[in-house]
Amino acid sequence: MARVDPLKQYKAKRDFSVTAEPAQGGAPSGNAPVFVIQKHWARNLHYDFRLELDGVLKSWAVPKGPSVDPAHKRMAVHVEDHPLSYQAFEGQIPEGEYGAGKVIIWDRGTWTAEQDPRKAYKAGKLSFTLHGQKLGGRWALVRMRGNTEKAAPWLLIKEKDEFARPEAAFSVVDELPDSVGPAKEQKPRHNSAKQRPAKRPRVPATSGGESFQAPRTTLPAALSPQLATLADAPSGEPQDWIYEVKFDGYRLLARVDRRKIQLVTRNGHDWTHRMPHLAKALQSMKLPAGWYDGEIVVMNDRGLPDFQALQNAFDSAQTSRIRYYLFDVPYLGGMDLRGLPLIQRRAMLEQLLLGAATGEDCPIHFSAAFDVPLRDIKTSACKMGLEGIIAKRKDAHYSSRRSATWLKLKCGHRQEFVIGGYTEPQGSRKGIGALLLGIHDAHGTLRYAGKVGTGFSTRSLQDIFQRLQALHSDKSPFVEDTPAEKKAHWVQPTLLAEVSFAQWTSSGRIRHAVFHGLRNDKPAQAITRETNMSATKSKSGSTSTAKKTTAAKNGQARRGDAVKQASTATKSRLGQLKVTHPERIIDASTDTSKIDVVRYYAQIAPLMMPHMKGRPVSIVRAPEGVQGQIFFQKHLETLKITGVRALPAKLDPEHEPLLEVATEQGLASAAQMNVLEFHTWNATKTLIGKPDRMTFDLDPGKGVDWAAMQEAALLLRTFLQELKLASFVKTSGGKGLHVVVPLKRRHDWDTVKACSQAVVQHLAKTFPRRFAAKSGPRNRVGKIFIDYLRNGWGATTVSAWSLRARPGMGISVPVGWDEVEKLASATQWHIGNIHQRLDLGNEPWKDYADSAATLTQAMKLLKSSQD
Repeated sequence: MARVDPLKQYKAKRDFSVTAEPAQGGAPSGNAPVFVIQKHWARNLHYDFRLELDGVLKSWAVPKGPSVDPAHKRMAVHVEDHPLSYQAFEGQIPEGEYGAGKVIIWDRGTWTAEQDPRKAYKAGKLSFTLHGQKLGGRWALVRMRGNTEKAAPWLLIKEKDEFARPEAAFSVVDELPDSVGPAKEQKPRHNSAKQRPAKRPRVPATSGGESFQAPRTTLPAALSPQLATLADAPSGEPQDWIYEVKFDGYRLLARVDRRKIQLVTRNGHDWTHRMPHLAKALQSMKLPAGWYDGEIVVMNDRGLPDFQALQNAFDSAQTSRIRYYLFDVPYLGGMDLRGLPLIQRRAMLEQLLLGAATGEDCPIHFSAAFDVPLRDIKTSACKMGLEGIIAKRKDAHYSSRRSATWLKLKCGHRQEFVIGGYTEPQGSRKGIGALLLGIHDAHGTLRYAGKVGTGFSTRSLQDIFQRLQALHSDKSPFVEDTPAEKKAHWVQPTLLAEVSFAQWTSSGRIRHAVFHGLRNDKPAQAITRETNMSATKSKSGSTSTAKKTTAAKNGQARRGDAVKQASTATKSRLGQLKVTHPERIIDASTDTSKIDVVRYYAQIAPLMMPHMKGRPVSIVRAPEGVQGQIFFQKHLETLKITGVRALPAKLDPEHEPLLEVATEQGLASAAQMNVLEFHTWNATKTLIGKPDRMTFDLDPGKGVDWAAMQEAALLLRTFLQELKLASFVKTSGGKGLHVVVPLKRRHDWDTVKACSQAVVQHLAKTFPRRFAAKSGPRNRVGKIFIDYLRNGWGATTVSAWSLRARPGMGISVPVGWDEVEKLASATQWHIGNIHQRLDLGNEPWKDYADSAATLTQAMKLLKSSQD
């Protein structure tokens, strides 16, 4: 009897002359069977969970992805077997093909069955242990009984062990969303040479002989650096880490694009003009286009980094002594290297710098790494008087956020503090006695942390005293009383001091503090207490040495490291934000909880902030969820939200100060305070009287279908084109669409509003059956009112990427004009499927900034059309 092909169903669903998916192949893995989880953006985002068994990959589609919380059982729909070669597939399944959409390898590794896997699979209860890069520990797949559906539903369940974490504290799919690394390239089959994509360059192999490929990409205009987490020691196996000197300087990124050099701080400020000798040196090295990451320092007479000397160099505008130590290269030569292992990126960088050396006087250096025992390198660093060392995982990808794969291992306690005041000098000292220091708590409140009165030079005392006098304040910036209350001079809390100290007291004060210098490369609002990530204690406080030893024997310690660091990863991404009542249901229709909302805003912040930066913001709060009472708020009032601040009163002198979301952390912090929506003005704080955009809100009346909305938006765009105005469109997340026209800041509010009103009146006159020129439900039954009132002083429109406080939790998403006819509704994207859109992000609006125009010509054309 002929053996039935286990891949028959798989092959029948695919046209391998079109799709790059493998038709067959793949050898059994030998000692341990493999597992792979592929994140798949098909019609709906889901995760394909695959286990090697009997020469194929047994496969399940998991809509919500795995959860490391044993209480959260995930539905897993059994699908057709896949070939073993599918474990290496990453790429795009073409439109029109089965499963069309993007596929990445979200996790992979090996698995061990707890009993005979064939019998267990047939019986519908498979228990196993995963040894993956993200998932570890014991799991189970259980078939639901009594179900006769063709695609049998199973449940994917995490068992209780040291890898388990509560869902409210850590969502593995949200905190670790990216690919685990480049897979072996799949060669697509094509019908013609014209369809064949360009080859991606192969990155040089490491000394170990491994070879990787990096995707082609354009060089991004901006880049946020990866940041390190404070820790007492790295976890996992010692051989998985390398160590670098922790430079006592400023973080700096260099963007090289042909002959143009930009030197950018960690907060995105261009400092090229402040260090022309570094820009000249980089230019002379003729490096390939890319983003180069490193630290700038000034060395003292002993050849050690001197932070005060660096600060003095900037204060005196004599920066020629500054040296630039490079340690990473996330983009290089048209390639995105962020997905490659750290040691691979460093090998490329070192090779480049050696080949581009321009002599002993060159201020650009490679930051050497030490592959030696931790105790030896840390002891040496501390004896030399260095601040500490940086530990980095060899296989770490580059991630633009604070990460547990880069760790700060300090010789002592040292961090930045906000200066809130100073005391009078004693004896012969002049200027100040001691600086009064503070840090922000989780709610953004500045709390007193102690004082520092040593470490100053005569010059620094004079300089700091002059700066503090200019920041004089009549009241204390600290929320509590301070011991120096009667002798203190208060200042506005904007200056930062770098301070080392012996320890924190139980009351939250520092002891034996020493001043090292002022900082101006970080915002004051971002300064919080740095806390160690312990690698030697479990969450309960007991040592986990025995568990690690057992895990190491099973090969789990290194591969499960990312999951073990779950709570730290969550805190770092949310800026140490404490979320109260994370389980509270915000929208019952989508089962959205408060922690889901907070995580959404933490994840979307890099895409959302460009739409909000510098703009007055109004917020919509829903403490009881979307079904409860909702509050629209324009002022902070008694609220204190980290990353959200009051704007100067002069911007709107007749009212309370307006709000601004000043940092990415402000979005998640606001969500913790039950904020669901963010609405922005059409002008920025730097020129509040001159709007930089004109907004049209297409609001459908009763009886208007979606097709009419799409046509209306396209008609509006066509008319704006006739007026020589470029426009951009986004879904509202509610009922309609928003059309936005970028403007040069030449006209006042009344002019912009009058122009928008004239546009609406013209359309209503030209298409009276489609458009209404007046608001109000009676005036627009069966019609669309294009709301021009959004362009008046103080009016706001929901920001791009904001959630909407209504059932379904729709999201306002930027789209391209070529997508409008394909949209199904204004709530095409919502909190349940927004992952499908994140890869595209703001790309549909990439030409927005370059499209700004004045209204002068448009108003002339409008007037002529009315005559």
